[in-house]
Amino acid sequence: MPSLSYLVARLLQIIPTFLLVMIFIFLLVRLLPGDPAIAMAEAKATDAQLEQIRHNLGLDEPLPVQFLVFVKNTLTGDLGRSIMLKAPVTEVILSRLPTTIFLALYAVVLAVFLAGPLAFLAAARVNSPVDVAIRSVFQVGLSMPVFYIGLLLLTVLAAQLRWFPVGGYGKTFFANLYHLILPALSVALYTSAIILRNLRASLIEVLDADYVQFARAKGLSPRIIMTRHVLRNALVSTVTLLGLSIGNLMSGTLVTETVFAIPGVGRLMLEAIFARDYPLIQGLTLTFAVLVSVVFLLTDVVQSWLDPRLRQS
Repeated sequence: MPSLSYLVARLLQIIPTFLLVMIFIFLLVRLLPGDPAIAMAEAKATDAQLEQIRHNLGLDEPLPVQFLVFVKNTLTGDLGRSIMLKAPVTEVILSRLPTTIFLALYAVVLAVFLAGPLAFLAAARVNSPVDVAIRSVFQVGLSMPVFYIGLLLLTVLAAQLRWFPVGGYGKTFFANLYHLILPALSVALYTSAIILRNLRASLIEVLDADYVQFARAKGLSPRIIMTRHVLRNALVSTVTLLGLSIGNLMSGTLVTETVFAIPGVGRLMLEAIFARDYPLIQGLTLTFAVLVSVVFLLTDVVQSWLDPRLRQS
């Protein structure tokens, strides 16, 4: 397992990354077209009322002062008040975030269970009809946008065959598994294609390595060779790719939640953009950045466990 010093060093590396993300979000929201005061005010608001709203939001202060206030409020958990929902942004995000996390984890599990066994099968029979068929099917999933896969599954499996619900979200764990199977599968099909292509290539490379041939010559059983020598080394690059693709996965949940009417933060982001809810956009963007940073940290930890040489570097 990774040492405590390695984990502390990785955590410290997140601090400058988080600071750069905060600067980017702060500037991005202020470069968006429109005036937050006009969005918050009533239709017949006077100029004096608009100026008062700008003063309450701190928009009449210099940008450096606004940024320092933004950093202080963020570190204390105060992300402002949603213009659209008339509620604290932190409470709104926390009420929707578990749904998106559940959907993302569900999609990752499905992607791994879809791609893993088929990648082993394809690598064991390189360039055979089975290998070609597996790669061809997953190439189709890789070439189609996530929203199109979602609409296709929604039309065929939900609307026509009625095997699954059209949308929504359950109230229990197993109800969620049932209601979110199609949204999770929409995201998983694309992610599984990426995993399969990388894992298949890694397995083929490792199976032909000298140390694997030597292990076979020593008479080790196929199970020991696979678990001790092949699997662990082949997974290093796949884990890296899975961590890097988390951004695509999050954007996939954003579109999928809208298609399937799932009350997550992805759908909330689109609603906030259309409503020009600047505090909510700012808070959601920051939330996505934190989630991606945490995933990258976990990816590094798993990588260092699979390959101890990374801890020394």
